Amino acid sequence: MSYFDAASAAPLHPVGRQALLAALDEGWADPARLYREGRRARLLLDAAREAVAEVVECRPDELVFTPSGTRAVHTGIEGALAGRRRVGRHLIVSAVEHSSVLHTAEVHEARGGSVTEVGVDRTGAVAPEAFAGALRPDTALACLQSANHEVGTVQPVAEVAGTCRAAGVPLLVDAAQSLGWGPVAGGWSLLTASAHKWGGPPGVGLLVVRKGTRFAPQGPADERESGRAAGFENIPAVVAAAASLRAVRAEAAEEAARLRELTERIRARVPALVPEAEVAGDPERRLPGIVTFSCLYVDGETVLHELDAAGFSVSSGSSCTSSTLTPSHVLRAMGVLSEGNVRVSLPPGTPAEDVERFLTVLPGVVAGVREKLGAPVTAGGVRGAERDGEGSGAPLVDAPAGEAAAAGALVVDALGRRCPVPVIELARVIGDVPVGGTVRVLADDEAARLDIPAWCEMRGQEYVGEEPADRGSAHVVRRVS
Repeated sequence: MSYFDAASAAPLHPVGRQALLAALDEGWADPARLYREGRRARLLLDAAREAVAEVVECRPDELVFTPSGTRAVHTGIEGALAGRRRVGRHLIVSAVEHSSVLHTAEVHEARGGSVTEVGVDRTGAVAPEAFAGALRPDTALACLQSANHEVGTVQPVAEVAGTCRAAGVPLLVDAAQSLGWGPVAGGWSLLTASAHKWGGPPGVGLLVVRKGTRFAPQGPADERESGRAAGFENIPAVVAAAASLRAVRAEAAEEAARLRELTERIRARVPALVPEAEVAGDPERRLPGIVTFSCLYVDGETVLHELDAAGFSVSSGSSCTSSTLTPSHVLRAMGVLSEGNVRVSLPPGTPAEDVERFLTVLPGVVAGVREKLGAPVTAGGVRGAERDGEGSGAPLVDAPAGEAAAAGALVVDALGRRCPVPVIELARVIGDVPVGGTVRVLADDEAARLDIPAWCEMRGQEYVGEEPADRGSAHVVRRVS
């Protein structure tokens, strides 16, 4: 089995495993006690803190360990907002932040605060000037991830941090995906991370609050971890997290070059091997091990199941793999295709032959799923007007189709149909209308708002826009070629 989902959780590093087992015997006591076992536990905890602080490039007394990276985000945002409540209650986030950031922003807004969401371009990157434009006199905090967890795009943290610092606004950086590869540059004020992202054990997060940053911990007071992380410290896990972080950073330069070559191989060959595939994310400013692509006319959940059966563990931001049937907020913010989305995130040590086998298996998997759905795709692309409804139930084009086509307009009823059926039916009939004619796709699937415009972008057709309908929405597409 080839594990290609390190962005969700990396396998425990061998050094971390050794440290964990040793600390289970030595670090079980209460580090707040003065007897021998407590002092031994305190030494382990302090040593781990110093080791991680050295890697992060902060002071040990600026860093606390939390029960998770998510808890670190919640604590960091809430504490920074409370510490600057006299300035105001305005929070800035990027549109592609991790859900832990966005959910905290939603709670802040529900409590009467204001939130500005800064958009991104099609690569998933924010523009520093857009962040600068969002700053206000009442801005209490800004948040920007160091690199995106779904597409791997590296954000301009140093530039944004400089802008925020000049305005006197602290910047919180979610460094969960990047910390194992190197320190976060720039004058950030707060930083969060999660050990299971770099090969440490789950259940250990980091929160760094720079000296001079106003911070007021929320919730009941607790004497542990400077009052910023309540509860008994999991010292064995903390020790393992520190050991694994030092180990992966020692290997980072060499391993980054190797994984970057492997992901570049995927980025270059997937569009050549799989017709109608779109690779997402910045081609240059990206993390070494993450590559994401989407395939037209594909049920993302089925693709993941088929790849799992073939021996590959991958993840997806596709709406078809979510119980909510809504597309990934990251892909939506980027304006790229969400259907058939596959994220490959390679852990350190991934053999090149595993990547080659993946590239050999993938085209057949996608072709098989498309065939089951009756998708209008061949090696050359769309087959024009095939409207037999194969693979998607009853015909979806309103009658009389011939008269409507002659008049230069068609209506496709895809109500109640989930991705990728609305796009498949659009592709089937676009050739039935003359150049300049339109197709109105009736859909109530949230993914249609993203995938129909993305299809137009990929196929060189014009997305006119969305119109209200009795049910759902009408997505109007004009045939250009």
